[in-house]
Amino acid sequence: MSLGLPSKLPASPSIGELINGAAPTFSFEFFPPKTPAGEQLLWQAIRELESLRPSFVSITYGAGGTTRDTTVAVTERVATETTLLPMAHLTAVNHSVAELRNVIGRLAGAGIRNVLAVRGDPPGDPMGEWVKHPSGISYAADLVRLLREVGDFSVGVAAFPYKHPRSADVESDTRWFIDKCRAGADFAITQMFFDADEYLRLRDRVAAAGCDTPIVPGVMPVTRMATIARSSQLSGAPFPAHLLSRFERIADDEAAVRELGIDLCGEMCARLLDEGVPGIHFITLNRSTATREVWQQLATTPAVVA
Repeated sequence: MSLGLPSKLPASPSIGELINGAAPTFSFEFFPPKTPAGEQLLWQAIRELESLRPSFVSITYGAGGTTRDTTVAVTERVATETTLLPMAHLTAVNHSVAELRNVIGRLAGAGIRNVLAVRGDPPGDPMGEWVKHPSGISYAADLVRLLREVGDFSVGVAAFPYKHPRSADVESDTRWFIDKCRAGADFAITQMFFDADEYLRLRDRVAAAGCDTPIVPGVMPVTRMATIARSSQLSGAPFPAHLLSRFERIADDEAAVRELGIDLCGEMCARLLDEGVPGIHFITLNRSTATREVWQQLATTPAVVA
């Protein structure tokens, strides 16, 4: 099968190789802007975080593929106008195979060889019924295989520390994850979580099932109570009760909530690094300040941030 893609993409680092390296990676996640003000905020955050020299950055894809063109455009711009190594998210929802091949070809043409393959949520309601495009694919594993067939890509997939909201139970969720890895994924990045034990349980059960694909934890500091209120939708998991009680005691003090959220995120990241995680992926929501504060906490820990 051929898309007319280059037989070999221009030489650029493979995120899979970086994550499999000896030192932990540090990376940031952004989402495509929908307004001029949002675009300004995004590029301000990118420029501010660029100075931290992350291992890579990722650009998400809107629900139902609604920001497909913007995702590709932002990823292209990061690749050509910054020193950062970009990874594009690619979702299968609402796309035919032909459309997916077109997006893959555009990424390849820009020299982008790192892609995070996810099935994606239905537009409008993330928990609504997932309907396959008549000429599309059904599962993230199919998208991994498509990327492997048509180009020299390093492919990542999503992992869910609690479990995917659509999975019946943890056991079936683990099987679905391993299917994606066996389809050709080089690495995985988790949905956000707020308790290190959730990640460690995921890693243990995947390893027990005979899968050694490296799993990078995705983290985001709580900076306001509204983050907690939305956490179930954002992460697919209930916010940990033992942490919720700590935030509730200071809910009326916005500065105290923010300080606690950053401290807890920093402590969790330090513990994860002690446990030997292959990296930390910061979900920024297109803002740099809180991420930089967590980074600075980690930087005071010997041998954590090079």
